Amino acid sequence: MNNIFDCRILVVDDNEELVRMLRDMLLREGFRYVDTAGSCRRAMEYFRKDSRTVDLAILDINLPDGDGFTLMQKVHMISQIPLLFLSARDEDNDRLLGLGLGADDYVTKPFLPKELLLRITAVLRRTYFPPLRQPQEESLALGKKRVDFASGTVTEGEVSKPLTAKELAILRKLYENRGNIVTFDILCNTVWGDGYYGYENTLMVHIRRLREKIEENPSSPKWLLTVRGLGYRLAKEQNFL
Repeated sequence: MNNIFDCRILVVDDNEELVRMLRDMLLREGFRYVDTAGSCRRAMEYFRKDSRTVDLAILDINLPDGDGFTLMQKVHMISQIPLLFLSARDEDNDRLLGLGLGADDYVTKPFLPKELLLRITAVLRRTYFPPLRQPQEESLALGKKRVDFASGTVTEGEVSKPLTAKELAILRKLYENRGNIVTFDILCNTVWGDGYYGYENTLMVHIRRLREKIEENPSSPKWLLTVRGLGYRLAKEQNFL
């Protein structure tokens, strides 16, 4: 795709009026491809047909034949596209669950159309049009495990685990500053952009899931260290020789 407006968006919601409004808004703003689905079954048809036909999915949680959390997990078995929740469920537990499972953002209804548009474009830019700056190396050794930045995977022996886009962004930022403290604010800004306020608890969820992939013992981390009250630090290997 040449620019952000070539990205293909799928809106999954059974509220026909809302879906029509979202579709019209996105088309009016310049997006060329906006499809809709009113159920989990219909949404999965898009991905089973060809996972490349969608670049971003906007999901409701309460759907007539299931829930958005389960749908997201099924989608991620087929494709690692970014997913954004748009839901009337505004409890912290729902928000943390959605983000913790791998959603790229969570917006509650009612919402400001302009804010939603900014959230959508921010997710698309982070995913498909990142800054040119990359780590000097494309892989990172953490004991017996190796992180491949290019493929977004953590490998140990013959076993390979994928990193989510947010986990990869966090690890890249820590790697760029290896041995030094990276504050909560900097990490949140790296993952969620300028509108990161309020995401500190969600960052902790992603750190915990990242440790489960890169640490031998996530409960007693050796590499991704917490600096109490300040942020996190990626330890240098020579500390453990």
